[in-house]
Formats: sequence, structure tokens, C-alpha cells
Amino acid sequence: MSKRIFQLLLVACLVTGALWAADDPFVGKWKLNPSKIKLTDEMKVTAVGANKYVFDFGGGDPETIVADGTDQPGHFGTTLSVTVEGPRTWKVVSKQGGRTLVTAIWTLSSDGNTLNDDFRGRLNLNYVYKRTSAGSGFVGTWESTSEQVSSAVEIQIQPYEGDGLSFNTPGEHEIQNIRFDGKDYPDVGPHLPAGYAASGRRVNERTLELTDKLDGKVLDTRQIRISSDLKTLTMTVHYVRRSSPNIRVFDRE
Repeated sequence: MSKRIFQLLLVACLVTGALWAADDPFVGKWKLNPSKIKLTDEMKVTAVGANKYVFDFGGGDPETIVADGTDQPGHFGTTLSVTVEGPRTWKVVSKQGGRTLVTAIWTLSSDGNTLNDDFRGRLNLNYVYKRTSAGSGFVGTWESTSEQVSSAVEIQIQPYEGDGLSFNTPGEHEIQNIRFDGKDYPDVGPHLPAGYAASGRRVNERTLELTDKLDGKVLDTRQIRISSDLKTLTMTVHYVRRSSPNIRVFDRE
């Protein structure tokens, strides 16, 4: 009798999981709406010697680079190079395994208070930064005031192991399979360092909360919410040591 009861319970659990997957409002294909995006970025450049600078792109983990155009060791197995192309133009390139991840052209305004960043990488963006601290040239603290997305971004969300979800970003070749049990699940992708993982929980039927980590250290917290008509997905990302979140809005395809 106990074996029969166990089998019935197992079938009931499988059926419940299948129904949850079928009714999950997050499942589907989603496309970024560039008109509803808000990306707040902060960075700091400090001079520490002749043509030598410390770059802090957020997270409190700066990189020290000589601006001579050569590839130099960066974080997580990457390299970083900075080329001075003119008195008001720098070229910043990040690579991994010899492959270019990011190319950014920084252009300084004539008064030195505005920095334009033509960013080409996983997202193609045009940032405009304003100086928020004293400094000359590119040295100083900068905060973005506007951005323009010039690339299409899609997310495909599918059921994963019962009540879990699989997040596939084809343009970035990244897959995140996660169950909402508070445990860390590794992320898979060519641009992600070893030790990158995420945990998550369902806040309610239309809200998820995911926490991204590197070697157990929290990098950011993402709240993902579906609108009441189930046609819009809003992702609000709170980064560690940043005052303002990034907001991305996706429309169901």
C-alpha cells in the first residue's frame, strides 16, 4: 500500500509541475524595447603615474592599465588595452582569449565635462557621461546621463525541471537554468568567468528575484516582473555599490 501511495504522489507531483510550466507567465520569447530602457552607469579614472591609470567600472574592483595600446591583464581572465588616439579621444578594448569582447571609443567634449562612449559589445550602446568630480582630461568620476541602444536583444524563457526556468539569450550565447530553491546554479556562456552563478526565488506569481554571484560574492540583484496583461517583462537590476538601478523593458513576441 505504501508503494502505491508513493507512486500516486509522484504522479501528482509530475502533473502539478507540468501544469505550472504550461501556465508560467514568464515562458515565451521577449524582445527589448529600446524606448523604455534606463541604463545608469558610473565609472572612475584615476591617474597613478606617467600614462598609467586606474579604471573603476563599478563594483569596487579597479584595474590598473598603462595607456600604450597593449593588451594587459584584466579581471576574470580578460585583457584591457587603452590607446590614446588624440587629445580628446581614447580607444578602450577588452578581450578574452584573444577575442574582442568590447570596443569603446571615448570622446571628450571641448570643455572637458562631457564624455561620449561609443560602446560595441554584447550590447551596442551610445552613452553620454557627465563629470561629477574634479579632474582634467579623462581623469575623474563620470555618471551616465543618457544612452541609446542600437542592437536587438532577445530573451527566450522556457520551463526547467518542474517549477524552474531556463533563460536563453541567443545574441550573447548565454543560458541560465535555475530552480527557485535558493541554491546557486551556474551560468553558461563564452563571456562569463568561471564561478559565475545565480540563485532565485519566486516573490509571487508575476515576480521573480535573482541574485548573480561570482565565487559566492554578490554582484547584483535582479527583479523580473510581468505586467498584469502578461505582455511586458520589466527587469530591474540593482548593482552592488551603485546608487541607481538599470531598467530594461521587454515586449512579448
